[in-house]
Amino acid sequence: MTRVAVIGAGPCGLSQLQAFATAKRNGAEIPEVVCYEKQSDLGGLWNYTWRTGLDEHGGPVHGSMYRYLWSNGPKECLEFADYTFDEHFGRPIGSFPPRAVLYDYIAGRADKFGLRDYIRFNTSVQSVVANPSGGFTITVDDHKSGERSASEFDHVVVATGHFSTPNMPQYPGYESFPGRILHAHDFRDAVEFADKDVLIIGGSYSAEDVGSQCWKYGAKSVTFSVRHGPMGFDWPEGCQEKPGIDRVEGKTVHFTDGTSTNIDAIISCTGYLHHFPFMAPELQLKTANVLACDMLYQGMVFQPNNNVFYLGMQDQWYTFNMFDAQAWYARDVIMGRIDLPSADEQEQWVADFVALEGEVTDDYGLIDFQGAYTKALVEATDHPDIDTDMIDAMFKTWKGHKKADIMSYRDNGHASPFTGTEAPAHHTPWLQAMDDSLEDFLAEK
Repeated sequence: MTRVAVIGAGPCGLSQLQAFATAKRNGAEIPEVVCYEKQSDLGGLWNYTWRTGLDEHGGPVHGSMYRYLWSNGPKECLEFADYTFDEHFGRPIGSFPPRAVLYDYIAGRADKFGLRDYIRFNTSVQSVVANPSGGFTITVDDHKSGERSASEFDHVVVATGHFSTPNMPQYPGYESFPGRILHAHDFRDAVEFADKDVLIIGGSYSAEDVGSQCWKYGAKSVTFSVRHGPMGFDWPEGCQEKPGIDRVEGKTVHFTDGTSTNIDAIISCTGYLHHFPFMAPELQLKTANVLACDMLYQGMVFQPNNNVFYLGMQDQWYTFNMFDAQAWYARDVIMGRIDLPSADEQEQWVADFVALEGEVTDDYGLIDFQGAYTKALVEATDHPDIDTDMIDAMFKTWKGHKKADIMSYRDNGHASPFTGTEAPAHHTPWLQAMDDSLEDFLAEK
């Protein structure tokens, strides 16, 4: 029997398991599927850990999740076509839930469809090597038994994500800075920075959210250092934007425009690296954080070896539902339902896709670009239809809300693309909602 290894049981890995489980429920004979997950539970980044640095097994901590994180995009834009929020919670809920609520939703689908049965928890992949005769040898460590073992597989799906290995810049004077310097990967609790002057480096989603969190939970001031132009938000009093950093002298940070400010802590929200040390060098994806990744035909088939698939490796507007679309496509390639073109044609497709992204001039165009990509994948398989036009429009409305008020956009509601349900306002405005628990979010107040 054909054997498929899925590495990681976060949203991407669970999408792949759901794709195979759905085919099985529909009467198809599926391959043997084994999912390796190094954590003790599913959820990937949504499985919060207080740990930073090394995990309990001595390996690098995978998670970059922090306390008090609330969805920074409408939940309706990531909703599963086969498992709606209305179904899971039994009633409409707000559009911007905290982490615990989204984790509950992810786990709810996994439990309904029996996806845990495929997963070997507390098991970390140490190496994936292509065999000369075909297939792969995968070596894993079982952290419960302490045993190392090797198994043979015909296909490998890498679903470890790309938000775990920090891209960490260094500036002159860091070595003598008297405060704390950390990457967002190690950020856990905004309360730590109450009454402090905080510098946030970066101008993307993690920067705006970590900075907003610090301000919400009592930072004395928040300064954003943005190299590529201002973010364009109407920040509240106590927040300011500056250009790139020139140097650091003691607690004073000097910027490239000649201004300076005193800082107690520096949080680097400067993105992540695609890093797959467990894959043999010739099997490693090498790409920038873009919507059209190098080396990936249809955005997930590893062009140098079509028996390897990388899910969710793009920069992302779409998330959970795009991962599903990719997983359905990968499943159908593995099961022989989709025939791949020649290597030259695949290479040309990748080049054309990269060039197409290069023609896009703004975020609104990028939203449409990824929406069209997701739609094309859905149409190539038996995945339930996704109204990407509605989701594209929702993303654009959300961006408008953020421009209008970066601190209150989460107080708006959006409609489900599957049920049409309009999300109600949360019982407490986000700025006043200090409790991020599932129980508080779902409470009737």
